[in-house]
Amino acid sequence: MVGVPAPGRGVAPLLLLVLALGPERVAEGCSCHPAHPQEQFCSSEIVIRAKVSGEKIVSPSNSSSPYLKMIQYEIKLIKMFKGFEKVKDIQYMYTPVFSSLCGVKLDSSNKVQYLLSGNMLSDGKVSVGLCDLVEPWDNLSMSQKKNLNYRYQSGCDCRIATCNSVPCATTEDGECLWTDWLLDNSLSGEQARHFACVKRTDGSCSWYRGGPPPDKDFLDMSDP
Repeated sequence: MVGVPAPGRGVAPLLLLVLALGPERVAEGCSCHPAHPQEQFCSSEIVIRAKVSGEKIVSPSNSSSPYLKMIQYEIKLIKMFKGFEKVKDIQYMYTPVFSSLCGVKLDSSNKVQYLLSGNMLSDGKVSVGLCDLVEPWDNLSMSQKKNLNYRYQSGCDCRIATCNSVPCATTEDGECLWTDWLLDNSLSGEQARHFACVKRTDGSCSWYRGGPPPDKDFLDMSDP
């Protein structure tokens, strides 16, 4: 996904790590590992389609540290793709104020629909950050929208291996080789935008696209 090339593991662990290391480490910025949208989906506890209708800065009552301040986004939930067992409804999502702590800036005018993923904090709040799925809904491909309903979830037992240079190959049946960076020099190429890594009936994993596949190498187009 554009601008968010990493799995959503929750903001809290990174935030605590940065605070423990001291303010001098904050300036080093938010670091995210490249990840296919399916990996981000699978590693997130919450995945929703929503609008953001408001925002305000909040901070813990027992702390004056600027690094603990959070942006509280007021959410208008449109659809939940993942997280039904965690929450029934989501009114707010929280992100660090600073982008160096993986804080993400969203349009709070209630005009933009987003795909958002996040994780539950220890106090029950839902966090969202730069390493999560954060994308305007209209920027998603039709395949991505369809994959959110079933295919991403069905492939969460599969592993997506990133190919950065030749030669590269899968090391086990339960892997799909992600070659967008190698072929397109992009983290949002054909596989990210149009394919899901799903488990087949024999237990192996392969890339799947519902429509005609593009003319690309390194892709396993077998129908599961």
